Amino acid sequence: MDRITKETRSANMRAIRSKDTGPEMKVRRLVHGMGYRYRLHRKDLPGNPDMVFPVRRAVIFVHGCFWHQHPDPACKIAHQPKSNADYWKPKLERNQRRDAQHKAALIAQGWRVLVIWECQIKDKDALQQRLKDFLG
Repeated sequence: MDRITKETRSANMRAIRSKDTGPEMKVRRLVHGMGYRYRLHRKDLPGNPDMVFPVRRAVIFVHGCFWHQHPDPACKIAHQPKSNADYWKPKLERNQRRDAQHKAALIAQGWRVLVIWECQIKDKDALQQRLKDFLG
């Protein structure tokens, strides 16, 4: 049973954005501050990557741990909802399958792919080193 009304839940879900999210903006500011320049959400690439580095043939996806179901067991954000499981389980599994298909398609086209999970953004030093290793 959901703790809030259907109308409130609907309004909450409408407010969730697919791009320019908080985690994505943090990564973008960090990457820009490191001196790298990029393009945003190229529609001609599978999955519309959050950041595209054309010269480096590299893309970055910033995934929300819940929406993309971060597989790390230590991640506290990626949980299965207890209410309305018949709706959420297939939806979240579709997201995971789609993510895997987009990543495979990008790799097949010669792109390097980095996925940054929402919970990994908290450790700025580790994230900065990971970005430097990937984009270096």
